[in-house]
Amino acid sequence: MTLSPQNGPFRVAALYRFCRLERFEELRAPLAAFCCGRGIRGTLLLASEGINGTAAGSEAAIAELIAHLEAMPEFAGLEVKYSAADEMPFNRMKVRLKREIVTMGVEGVDPLQGVGAYVEASDWNALIADPDTVVIDTRNDYEVSLGTFRNAINPETASFREFPDWVEKHRGELEGKTIAMFCTGGIRCEKATAYVKSLGFDDVFHLKGGILKYLENVPVEQSLWHGECFVFDERVSVGHGLVVGDAKLCRACGYPLTPEDRLSPKFREGAACERCYES
Repeated sequence: MTLSPQNGPFRVAALYRFCRLERFEELRAPLAAFCCGRGIRGTLLLASEGINGTAAGSEAAIAELIAHLEAMPEFAGLEVKYSAADEMPFNRMKVRLKREIVTMGVEGVDPLQGVGAYVEASDWNALIADPDTVVIDTRNDYEVSLGTFRNAINPETASFREFPDWVEKHRGELEGKTIAMFCTGGIRCEKATAYVKSLGFDDVFHLKGGILKYLENVPVEQSLWHGECFVFDERVSVGHGLVVGDAKLCRACGYPLTPEDRLSPKFREGAACERCYES
């Protein structure tokens, strides 16, 4: 059964908020208890810089969770994107304490001090269609393998920690350009654009709400997106309208596989794929 973002037995909320969260350690246990007591599963990350994560449960349970978080002064204005799943997309509930809610590993990068200009999904096409705009996919290579925007640059990173090095190596190519960045839900671009702006770049933009908001709001016939969007749960990917996609994970190496990938003679359900067969 194909589900719309508003319908179905399980509601999925991808959320984040950069804020000054001095009491993040003491929030861990009560937040885990709150979620587990309502049958919510997923992963929430807490750090001194805020909250990030994805959680799934019944519509009522997720509504309670968002209301609970937004009642805390630090989380007022929480960025949330909803979708649906026909099966629970997580195995358990985890609330983790981290140094960063999205790990870049560069000291002093603070989205609260300034990020790139937000671009609504409805205005994104015009920006990236401009030949003077450099469009950068800030996600990791395995995510990009399932889909990306037309003419977007793939930095071919294995983790977000590698992104600053990529920028440094290509800094000359970015000078004097309009830079447009995007990611799954918007959080990585908060740090990516903050970092690029700290290097002295001025014309820096990012897609508000990320790919998920674009796929939810932009009609297929107007879309500049090609493929599916990787998501970090058992759905694996979503497409336009945030319907569940066709990708599946290789259970050996964790790489997302398209239906074409699964036609390879080296693909073994639950055991191996083209990329890990030899190892």
